[in-house]
Amino acid sequence: MGNEEQIALSDMKNKIEAVLFITGSFMSAEDIAQYAGFGSIGIVKEAIEKLIGDYKIRNTSLEILEENSKYKLALRKDYVAISARLLSNTELDRPTQETLAIIAYKQPILQADLIKIRGNSAYDHIHALKEQEFIMSEKHGRTRMLKLAPKFYDYFDIVEDQLTAKCAEIQQKVGTVEKVETKQEQQATLAAHPEKKDEPDDIQPDPEDIGPEKPEPQGPRRKPDDEDQETAEPSIEEAK
Repeated sequence: MGNEEQIALSDMKNKIEAVLFITGSFMSAEDIAQYAGFGSIGIVKEAIEKLIGDYKIRNTSLEILEENSKYKLALRKDYVAISARLLSNTELDRPTQETLAIIAYKQPILQADLIKIRGNSAYDHIHALKEQEFIMSEKHGRTRMLKLAPKFYDYFDIVEDQLTAKCAEIQQKVGTVEKVETKQEQQATLAAHPEKKDEPDDIQPDPEDIGPEKPEPQGPRRKPDDEDQETAEPSIEEAK
């Protein structure tokens, strides 16, 4: 390989490396070629293979992963734990991450509903997530409506449509599993009690077997407790 060819190859590898670094996600050779401005997919693939070899020789904390003919610049497994600890210690603790995951799965979600799921500690999580601009909230009656902010998609390198589709897929699978489990339970019950197979689902008692309905005694009406009354949701500052 001549000097000019080596320079051209080095420049190509640098551009490919830049594309993978900036995107931080799996990309096909076609996409890499498009973003880097190369016309030949075959040459790009050869350059990527050489770049993969370069990273192995360098023995750095980074490596190029290949999966389903797509490539990604990522941390080596030995250094992922350091990254996870750094994220947990400097930005979001584990409970806050779990609250964020629920918001991402169920968004838009009422703050009142989230508190029922996560408990009162979620007020602090919501405050932290809003401060770091991972979520947004808007007034909704006496509570607030929570949803993901643009920073979430940029930070975790995910497209909004992909997240929505994935959540819908998960919900569909959960519903299918629940239906199958219910059907299996019904079949198991029939197998254990075959005499119930021909019985109607809702057997009404014979009116002659039932005596006249006795009126329930009417005692003094109870004054409603505070818990029975709907109250306004406390603000984040009051919950702290």
